[in-house]
Amino acid sequence: MPRTRGRAPDGEERADALSREIIVGAAVALLDELGERGLTFRLLAKQLNTGPGALYWHVTNKDELVALAADQVLGHAFTAAPAADPEEVAGADLRALAIAVFDALDLHPWAASHVNAPPTLANALHLLDRIGTLVARTGLPAERQFAVSTAISYYITGVSAQIIAPRTTADTTTSRDAFLAQTAEHWGKLDPVDYPFLTRTTTDLRDHDDRDQFTTGLDLLLDGLNMTANPRPPA
Repeated sequence: MPRTRGRAPDGEERADALSREIIVGAAVALLDELGERGLTFRLLAKQLNTGPGALYWHVTNKDELVALAADQVLGHAFTAAPAADPEEVAGADLRALAIAVFDALDLHPWAASHVNAPPTLANALHLLDRIGTLVARTGLPAERQFAVSTAISYYITGVSAQIIAPRTTADTTTSRDAFLAQTAEHWGKLDPVDYPFLTRTTTDLRDHDDRDQFTTGLDLLLDGLNMTANPRPPA
């Protein structure tokens, strides 16, 4: 939570030289390097050449700091996404925005599970608002815009988290390829009578591309939006 500015606690005069943005930016760099477990206020204070008390002047605790860092990553996605073009089809702008978010979270895997819904932080709110604005541009009836916009938002953030976050929870000595190979081996040992689909798709699991998996579902969702907003006339 924001604090009333004044004298830094414990005589740490560096607090006034800091800002929440500087602290969060440094936290993003440490999270990228060390992961969530490796981030501590003591290490962050050392990185910023200050004391831990000066950090608490701007950020309540580690949970808030990681949430703010994840929200800053979303802000990077807005920078990377092309600006919405009123002359373009809204679905194309939605697709570009969604892929920019996925790519940003893919670069910062620790952030994927901290982009919460419904959104409360600044960039997450901007993301939902931009999605809703683009959905409205499709011509979808107003009474359907909230449900569709939030569904797309939840797909972008939720599916990204489902795809990306497991990398941060698996044993750090196990690469993605090794993890998928182990999982595929487990699927291959299942009874094909009980698991007919899983047992015949072990190669797909082992060899699939995460970004392609994300865009495949995204395109199905946007195709459905396009058909709903622009229904085909009866034959």
